[in-house]
Amino acid sequence: MQLRIPGPTPLPDEVLDAMHRPMISHREGEFRAMLFDITEHLKRSFQTEGDVLVFPGVGTGGMEAAIANLFSPGDRVICASAGAFGDRFGEIASRFGLDIVYVRSRWGEAIDLQALEVSLEVMGKVAGVLLTHNETSTGVQHDIEAASRLVRGSGNPDALVVVDAISSMGAVDIPVDRWEIDVAITASQKAWMAPPGLTMLSVSERAWAATERATLPHYYWDFQVARRFARRGETPYTPAVGLLFGLQASLHMLAGEGLARVFARHTELRDRVRQLARRAGLVPLASDEIASRTVTALRVPEGMRARQVTELMRERGVIVAGGQGALEDAIIRIGHMGFVSPADIDVTMLALAQVTAELSMSDGRELVPSTAGAA
Repeated sequence: MQLRIPGPTPLPDEVLDAMHRPMISHREGEFRAMLFDITEHLKRSFQTEGDVLVFPGVGTGGMEAAIANLFSPGDRVICASAGAFGDRFGEIASRFGLDIVYVRSRWGEAIDLQALEVSLEVMGKVAGVLLTHNETSTGVQHDIEAASRLVRGSGNPDALVVVDAISSMGAVDIPVDRWEIDVAITASQKAWMAPPGLTMLSVSERAWAATERATLPHYYWDFQVARRFARRGETPYTPAVGLLFGLQASLHMLAGEGLARVFARHTELRDRVRQLARRAGLVPLASDEIASRTVTALRVPEGMRARQVTELMRERGVIVAGGQGALEDAIIRIGHMGFVSPADIDVTMLALAQVTAELSMSDGRELVPSTAGAA
């Protein structure tokens, strides 16, 4: 079975084997050595000299952790959103009592940098800006470097830049320190070739200063407590030991491949999906200039529904995802992150071409790519 959704992703045998190891004590030397090793590998992938924290949880937990540790009730925060996960970031912040101002763009388009710049200029003091690097609901990769540069050059240069890089970190070049990202969030089930259950976050010195001022409640997600324990190779509470075994194995595999090659491989896979999709008469939702390197959203042809396509592909042994929100039945989404090869993509795209041709013939029509606008 080909699992080609935007996460969880397939696991290499090396990761599965690592997770079969017997449990160890999380307060002794073997665990400490593992946690230090994992942290150093993550810091290289995040391209940061700062701290990287690992919590049991998924990406949404990491998003909540960032909000709870960095801000206080009533803080004004900008949320730049162009999809379901951008909206989710804003919703989490709103539930914690922050004053959220949205800079919205159409789904399938890039975040509006000009509107973000205007908002930074006219809003007065802003405590932070919430950004989504890779919007898996639309297959768009946003220009976070440019967005961060706007924040630093605005009247709010100390505003915290908090980035959901859940589905891109580990697959895409994101130099956290150079781009002056204060907190970058990712999760194990995406490009890291590991199971769901871990969220990893980088924390800048500016962000650490913010944790001293922040008054939102938190216990499980406490950054300061987690850092204090991490410095001695421990966690504040029982860690997901088996998942950490798997993550360590995957990090060693990625290090063996080399960051530059990992980044190039994901770009090549993205391009392969889009080329084969167009050859089959399918139109990507996102333009080439802003196309995600880890997930591609494709419009289903006119007269078809995404659910029809995903169900018939499953019958052929390929699992892809439908759309979300207003795009629920208008697009399919194909994940190409982590443990995936060009041959896997070829199998997926052949099945997709067969399914859409079959649906087109059963309807007695020529295949007509959809040109409907995004919601």
